[in-house]
Amino acid sequence: MRHHHGCSRAHQVGALLLVAATFLLTRLFDRLFLDASSPSSPSFPLSAARPASPSADLRIYVYSEDEIQGLRTLLRGRDGTVAAATCLKGQWGTQVKIHQFLLKSRFRTFNKDQANLFFVPSYVKCVRMTGALNDKEINQTYVKILSQMPYFRRSGGRDHIFVFPSGAGAHLFRSWATFLNRSIILTPEGDRTDKRGTSAFNTWKDIIIPGNVDDSMVKSDARAVQPIPLRKRKYLANFLGRAQGKAGRLQLVKLAKQYPDKLESPELKLSGPNKLGRMDYFKHLRNAKFCLAPRGESSWTLRFYESFFVVSSPLLLLKEGFM
Repeated sequence: MRHHHGCSRAHQVGALLLVAATFLLTRLFDRLFLDASSPSSPSFPLSAARPASPSADLRIYVYSEDEIQGLRTLLRGRDGTVAAATCLKGQWGTQVKIHQFLLKSRFRTFNKDQANLFFVPSYVKCVRMTGALNDKEINQTYVKILSQMPYFRRSGGRDHIFVFPSGAGAHLFRSWATFLNRSIILTPEGDRTDKRGTSAFNTWKDIIIPGNVDDSMVKSDARAVQPIPLRKRKYLANFLGRAQGKAGRLQLVKLAKQYPDKLESPELKLSGPNKLGRMDYFKHLRNAKFCLAPRGESSWTLRFYESFFVVSSPLLLLKEGFM
C-alpha cells in the first residue's frame, strides 16, 4: 500500500490563511497597546479613555464590574475585599494589566452595538489563590454572569475575550468546555492536557500571552536590578521556586546541598523567612549563568520570561522526574 504524505493544495491554502490571520492579529494588538501609550502614567502608560469615533476600525466594549450581577465577585472575591493592587503583583498580574490597558484604550467603546469585541474582566486566579473564592464558587459565578449577557448569547461567545493568566488556563472555570468553547482566551500556555483529558487552548482562536514580570524589571533604561557580567556570577545555575512536593524540584534542592558552589536552590516558601522579596529574587536570579525552570503544576513557568531580564539562559525541565 502506498502512502502519500505530500501537502495538498487545501493544506497550502490553510497554511497561508493561518499566517495571514496571525499577522493581522499581531498588528491589531500592536496598535491596541502602542497607540494607547502615554508618558503621563509609569505603571499604566495609557491615554485617557474616550468613546471610539465612527472612523475607528476596532471597537472593544469592556464590561463594568457593577453592570452584571456576580462580575464583581470574580474581581474582588465573595466579600469584595480583594484589591486590584493585590492581584497586580506576581505572575498573574496580566489579568489586571490587560484590563487596565483596555479601560484606557482609544479603541474602547461604551456602546455595545458598536463593539467588535467584548472584554470580560476577571481576576479569578488571584481571588482563588487568596482564598476569596473556591473552585465551586468560581464555576457557579461564571455561569451566573454569562447567563446575564445577551451579547454573549448572540454570538455564542465568539466575540468575547477572557484572560486566564496561569498554567491552569481556562480550566479554572470547570464548565469552560460548555460555555467558553467559542470564546477568545488569552493564556500563557497552549498545552493544557496536563492531568486532563482535553486542552482548553484552541490554536484557531486563542492567543498565547507572556506571564507578568515586575514593572520595575522591564524598563531597559531604568531596570531595578541590572544584570551582572557572566564571569562574575557565583553559580552555574539556580532554581528559585517552591518545591511543591514535585519530584524534579525536590531533586534540585537535594543537588544544591551536594554542590553548593555550583547550584543555588533554597527551600523557599510563600511566606515567612524563607520567602524572597521581588527585588531579592531578581538579585539571586542574576547570579547564575543558567536559570532552571522545572515544571510545577503544569509545563508553563514564569521563570522562562523572568530570566531574560537578567540575561540568564533558561533551561526548561518539562518532565516531573527528569533525573
